[in-house]
Amino acid sequence: MSEATRSTPPLLALVVDDEPEIRRFLRTGLEMRGFRVVEAPTAREAIELAVMRAPDLVVLDLGLPDADGASVLAELRSWSKVAVIVLSVRSSEAEKVALLEAGADDYIVKPFGMAELLARAGVVLRRVATRSAPAPVLRVGGLTLDLAQRIVSRDGVVLTLSPKQFALLRALAAHHGLVLTHRQLMRELWPHDPDEDVQYLRILMKKLRNRIEPDPARPIYVVTELAVGYRLRTQEQFDAAGYAMAMP
Repeated sequence: MSEATRSTPPLLALVVDDEPEIRRFLRTGLEMRGFRVVEAPTAREAIELAVMRAPDLVVLDLGLPDADGASVLAELRSWSKVAVIVLSVRSSEAEKVALLEAGADDYIVKPFGMAELLARAGVVLRRVATRSAPAPVLRVGGLTLDLAQRIVSRDGVVLTLSPKQFALLRALAAHHGLVLTHRQLMRELWPHDPDEDVQYLRILMKKLRNRIEPDPARPIYVVTELAVGYRLRTQEQFDAAGYAMAMP
């Protein structure tokens, strides 16, 4: 078979969870999306498989029998940039922030839907593949962000943003679909004073939403991860959230 006709091999996902039912659920959903899947019920096996098989995606549960999943994340990040989505029944905002800042690409609280996980997996895989500036033009529902021209429009109407509002939107676009913690955004927006009061960020976000959201009280483009940070939805996440039919 020639190079031109040889197909790209499917991506490999490593599922790390000590519950067989959860592993089976994840395997079924990931394989339906075209992934190859390997499973690990323990932290030790997870590290061994990560080293031997070099997966493209790791879906990592925190409650493992031989170690906390956070230690697996730390080990992976010491030598790998593999996409990692953390799963957990724990919903502590402080823990979410700590894991995201320790290198997790995303965090999903159990129980969760397969559509949500697959949408987030697609986002983190694209981010890991590029690890660079966002696409020059992003479209989510009726919102269009042209980074090169510094033009933001909604439903074809150009919106006026202040330089700081645009900087906030651009920072979110650079991690399109992923949650950015308050601290990460503060460092991006106020690099010389990253410990500035987070209330300034909240005020800036409110002003941005007043510009870009159809209903700022019910944001559909930039969503809040409670006590953690913010996420600019991708089109896939936007559709999965049920907003597609609401758009013209």
